[in-house]
Amino acid sequence: MTDYILFKNLDGEYLTLPECLEVKKIDPDDAENAENADNEALATDAETGEKIEAEVVDEDGETVDIPTEDEETKEKIIYYVTDLVQQSQYVNMFKKAKMDAVVLPDRIDQPFVSQLESKNQGIKFSRIDADLTDTFKTKNSKKVEEELAKKSEEVSKLFKKAVKKDNITVKVEKLKNKDIASMITVSEETRRMQDMMKMYAMPGMDMNMGMGKEGETLILNANNKLVEYVLDHQDGENVDLICEQLYDLALIQQAPLQPEAMTKFINRSNKIMLLLAK
Repeated sequence: MTDYILFKNLDGEYLTLPECLEVKKIDPDDAENAENADNEALATDAETGEKIEAEVVDEDGETVDIPTEDEETKEKIIYYVTDLVQQSQYVNMFKKAKMDAVVLPDRIDQPFVSQLESKNQGIKFSRIDADLTDTFKTKNSKKVEEELAKKSEEVSKLFKKAVKKDNITVKVEKLKNKDIASMITVSEETRRMQDMMKMYAMPGMDMNMGMGKEGETLILNANNKLVEYVLDHQDGENVDLICEQLYDLALIQQAPLQPEAMTKFINRSNKIMLLLAK
C-alpha cells in the first residue's frame, strides 16, 4: 500500500514513500568537506607509499570527529512541513542545504503518519522545525563544543529572566548561515501531544494553556553578530531588550504571536528603532 501513497515535496513533485527514503540530497558544503575529509583521513606514508589514517582538524587546529557510515544511516527520517508560509525560514534552510521535505498541511495527516510509522519500523516522520540537524551546523572540535555548552549554560539564565520562562531550554550553536540569529525547535513528541490535545479539546478549553512550555528549545547562533554581542555583553544596558526580541523573532517563524505578545513585540521594535536613530 505504501508504494501507492503520494507525498508532495518542497519542489511540488509527487513521491511515493520508498522514493522519499531514497532521496538524500547533500549540502554542497558538506559534500566538499566530506571529500576533503576522506582525502585527509587517508594520508600516504612517505617511505612505504601505503595509505595511513590521519587526523582531520578544524580551522582552530582542533581534531574533528568524522561520523562513520553506520552513524549517518542509523535513522531513516522523513521531514515534513505543515505550513509553507509560516515555516518559510526552515523551508529556505532546507532548500539551501539541498534537503527535501514533504508537505502535510491537513489535520488528518498527523494520525496518518503515526499509522505509517507503526506499520513501517525504522521510519520516522519529523517536522522540519522539530530539531536542528547537523547539516545546518558547522563541524566543531570537542574543545569548541565544550565552549558552546558553557556559553549555553551562562546565557540560559539571562534569557529565562528576560522572557520570564523558566522551562525553556537555551542552546548556543554555530550555524552555517550567519544571518540566522535565533530559532525555536519543539520536539516531535511534544508537538504531536499538543496537536492531539487540540483535536480532542473540550468546548471552552484554553488552547494556549501549557503550550510551548515543554519540549521548547531556543537555538542561538554563535556565528551571528547580534548573538555574539549578547554573549559578550551580558550585563549591557539593552541586553534584556535584545533577548526578548530574539525570542519573539524565533517564535514568529513557527506561529503567529498572541495578541498581548504581538503588542509587546511592536512596542519593543519601536524602542529598538529609536535607539538606532539616536
